[in-house]
Amino acid sequence: MSFAMHGVGVSGGIAIGYAHLISHAVLEVPLFILPAAQIPDEIARFKAAIETTRLEMESLRANIPAGSPAEFGAFLDLHLMILGDSMLSRETVNLIQSKRFNAEWALKQQMEALLTQFDQIEDDYLRERKADVVQVVERVLKTLLGHPGPVSQPASPDLSRILVAHDLSPADMMLFKQQRFAAFITDVGGTTSHTAILARSLNIPSIVALHHARQLIRESELLIVDGQQGVVIVNPDKQILAEYKLRQGQWEIERQKLKRLKSTVATTLDGTVVELHANIELPQDIPQVKESGATGIGLFRSEFLFLNRDDLPDEEEQFAAYRKVAQDMKGLPVTIRTLDLGADKQLRFADRSGDNPALGLRAIRLCLAEPQMFHTQLRAILRASHYGNIQILIPMLSSLSELRQTLHLIVHAKQELALAEIPFAANIPIGGMIEVPAAALSVPAFAKHLDFLSIGTNDLIQYTLAIDRTDDTVAHLYDPLHPAVLQLVAMSIAAANKAGIPVSVCGEMAGDASLTRLLLGFGLREFSMHPAHVLRVKQQILKSDLPHVTRLAQKMLKTHEPEKLHQLLARLNA
Repeated sequence: MSFAMHGVGVSGGIAIGYAHLISHAVLEVPLFILPAAQIPDEIARFKAAIETTRLEMESLRANIPAGSPAEFGAFLDLHLMILGDSMLSRETVNLIQSKRFNAEWALKQQMEALLTQFDQIEDDYLRERKADVVQVVERVLKTLLGHPGPVSQPASPDLSRILVAHDLSPADMMLFKQQRFAAFITDVGGTTSHTAILARSLNIPSIVALHHARQLIRESELLIVDGQQGVVIVNPDKQILAEYKLRQGQWEIERQKLKRLKSTVATTLDGTVVELHANIELPQDIPQVKESGATGIGLFRSEFLFLNRDDLPDEEEQFAAYRKVAQDMKGLPVTIRTLDLGADKQLRFADRSGDNPALGLRAIRLCLAEPQMFHTQLRAILRASHYGNIQILIPMLSSLSELRQTLHLIVHAKQELALAEIPFAANIPIGGMIEVPAAALSVPAFAKHLDFLSIGTNDLIQYTLAIDRTDDTVAHLYDPLHPAVLQLVAMSIAAANKAGIPVSVCGEMAGDASLTRLLLGFGLREFSMHPAHVLRVKQQILKSDLPHVTRLAQKMLKTHEPEKLHQLLARLNA
């Protein structure tokens, strides 16, 4: 049966491929009481599923893509160890024999018994390993139920896989980033959740807030994903399939045309040069940065070095990652944001999400509360600054007190390195992120202590409008064109320009080509975005006349009617 589903498109383009379902909840399994004569066959079926799963995981282990995070191998080793543990396999066999349960039900019961034991462990790290047990059990259950694992191939070699999930965390996305998927679709999520941001960084069609996709779509069903319109078509007929293949081809032609702008300097019609930088998560993203023609890295999200692992990266590991990026960029600026953990980016072994994670211990608050962890990172960044043009960016500042504490810790790290005669850039630029209204209103004060500013519009919109950006139930209220948001962004840019320090926008507004001229009109001359968006934004800049866009942008600042704002934006982009 063919049907369509509507969600929120978070990354444009069209993908056609076969559904690949994943889940982080234990699959629904049936309960059967088997005749005694069937017990040997059921045990054999269970052992075969264990062996199949082991071979799949060993295949993954042996074929880890080049450039994958080092922790990926350790992650698979742990799962192989759990799979081979007798507490899982032997006790499940005992349940099949003694209770005459079918293998799926017996495995689920044994998993629940193990999880109960984990809950009683006092050590936080060991207690959190129960999530790994669940993931291993789910993999075996999928084999028993006839759902192939992630290493299975799509039904047709000329079509790709489309990942279908109820939800994906940023940590999940970093793992799936190492695999090849044509698209991502999820039941939940907001347009500027970190998961959506990472999906856009992959430059593939992605849709969130579909609500029931994971329940309604079956493994290996043919899907069309239209990331621009937020539409998923399940089992399309021949006519619809042909139409979307044509659209897919046209989309690719437009992408190829944009590549011609790679070496063109981003200059407005009146001769003003604009810097276009790229956002990255890991050193492996550098080739995409170079392919985009970006003139630097405006945001290196360093916290992604800390995800998908069971320990903290030490100073040497961080230093090596930061140095590699600095050297690969060959003197172009590299802005490293210090840890922005918290909210939906939690460490596996230290989840501090609390009741309201977006307002809790996150970003610079967490770093100041964990000075040793922060000190290790600062030393690594400072050491790497000797090998390239590195800048330090402090996330989620809200007060001068936080800024002063941070600057003091940076000075302390510098003093340690100097005493040890370890080279670093003594005058490394220090910047701050404007992500909360308090920071936007404090720009003149911050500018006296900082070398540059970067406006994180995703969080600024979230905190200004009191909207959880990961919650699809309020996604329709998330509005970059809200008059209050425009006022804060314009005010921050104007205050930085008046103070004579550089200011950039590194949030999703920077990569939205429909807002490029508006930001130019506010006085912005430096944008930082996902590499996939650089050329489209550059195309807008090359066709922009500053006096004209400035006049219309100032007119928009005086407007409070949503309909009128959209009309003015349409005129701005005409």
